[in-house]
Amino acid sequence: MLRFRNLASGSGGNATLIEGRSGAHTRRLLMDCGLSLRQVDARLAAAGTSAAQLDAVFITHEHSDHTGCVLKLALRERIPVWMSQGTWEGMGAPELEGLLRIARDGESIDLGDFEARPFAVPHDAREPLHLRCSDGATHIGLMTDLGHAGEHVLRQLQGCHALLLETNHDSDMLQGGRYPAFLKRRIAGPYGHLPNDASADLLHALCHPGLRHVVAAHLSVRNNQPHLAQAALAGAWGCADTDIIVADQRTGTGWVEASY
Repeated sequence: MLRFRNLASGSGGNATLIEGRSGAHTRRLLMDCGLSLRQVDARLAAAGTSAAQLDAVFITHEHSDHTGCVLKLALRERIPVWMSQGTWEGMGAPELEGLLRIARDGESIDLGDFEARPFAVPHDAREPLHLRCSDGATHIGLMTDLGHAGEHVLRQLQGCHALLLETNHDSDMLQGGRYPAFLKRRIAGPYGHLPNDASADLLHALCHPGLRHVVAAHLSVRNNQPHLAQAALAGAWGCADTDIIVADQRTGTGWVEASY
């Protein structure tokens, strides 16, 4: 069984727990660690596990809302940390005492009960990577920060049974809001963040009969509303708005199983 649970999503910090189970055995990967150590411990406990039970951490890119306490967590628990060479350099090339593992676009990470395959995305970071996870039977796509979804992204997410997709902003709210012009250009640009309508277009391209769950993630507090993200994705998937799960900054989501 393959499942995930978002622990936090948004500019205040991001983290998603992925679990693969085979019988009584469970493997756990934490994608991003953009919270304080205390918050990570508390949210893992709410998910029924702990940092000591993590098999690895994967960092998508070097922005602080994704890195957070990863160095403290990894060194405290002696957990391997996967990230791209560019992300490591973007973090200042920190010393990880032999725990650093370099991830590359398209090269699978074997976690025993499931594999995680990183893929490159367009975002204003050194070498950002997001993940497709699979236990061989089911597939999960997780993507929280990108400016646009090109052919490479589309290929990586085809056939997933559950998706976590960035719906960062409503374009009208962003342009009509109080952000300075340079910041609006960055967010709306090709290496910024995905708006609701572009995320809906991506979802429409990824729809297939086996898709069971869709999560809207990384919503801007100032430039989006949950009901707007839900309506956009629901329209693309052909479902009720309430069928779209929204990842919250404070509470994340419940468990999402990649059933088929």
